[in-house]
Amino acid sequence: MQTVEEFTTIQSVFVRHRNALLLRGQFTPVFTDYYLHLMQHGIRHSPELDGMLKDAMAMLTLHLTARPWAETVAWTVNLRAPRLNLFVTGGSVAETITGRIFTEDVREPDRNYFYSQTSTTDTAEPRTSTLEVDGKDPVRWISQYYDQSEQRPARGFRLEDDVFALVAAQPDCDLEWLASLDENTVLQIDAAEEIKVLETRRFRFHCGCTLEKILPVLGGWRDRLDELFEDADTIRIQCPRCAARYRVTRDMLQHPPT
Repeated sequence: MQTVEEFTTIQSVFVRHRNALLLRGQFTPVFTDYYLHLMQHGIRHSPELDGMLKDAMAMLTLHLTARPWAETVAWTVNLRAPRLNLFVTGGSVAETITGRIFTEDVREPDRNYFYSQTSTTDTAEPRTSTLEVDGKDPVRWISQYYDQSEQRPARGFRLEDDVFALVAAQPDCDLEWLASLDENTVLQIDAAEEIKVLETRRFRFHCGCTLEKILPVLGGWRDRLDELFEDADTIRIQCPRCAARYRVTRDMLQHPPT
């Protein structure tokens, strides 16, 4: 059973007189489980890619807390240099966030593209948006995303000790104040501004994938097992959401679990 300590708690805070929404959280619990996941599945990233994925998970988690509870959001960023696809997804109802990096067989774009897909339980088709982003810092991408897709300004901040914050404009926001924010002023908001905590949500790093859920993806190979396995007795497949690795045998495909 999960304990509260294994979750990151995100505060949604209204900054009075500035008409801004502050989302903030300390992400050590999420990052700890993320690293345990990497160790379990033998996954290694360079420090640069590792930092990008962690930052993207933090920014998406804060964004989810600013959005209605029923939404599930997935972000995919196709970068030119380094050439990769960065994928993160999560939802408030499930209280989960997960993600992975694709570095093999990635299409090389002529610029960096950010794709967002938002789904809710009461709509059949997800809402999608596409935009160009500059650089390779997910904390900076959030401003570009909010400007173009949310139609309001927002600023992301990477603070000390795995703390991240997102400040998003509300109607009649003090935009000059928002533009002037830096890491130090965000840290001092509680003392300098009149605030009200609106709600808290919690998240953990968790995908929920299992071998039983992954096997149907290979169902089309059931009549071409020699082509799929070649001379091997087993193959390994990865979860498209979290890169978890699973060992698959011929028998598993011939007699899938029910």
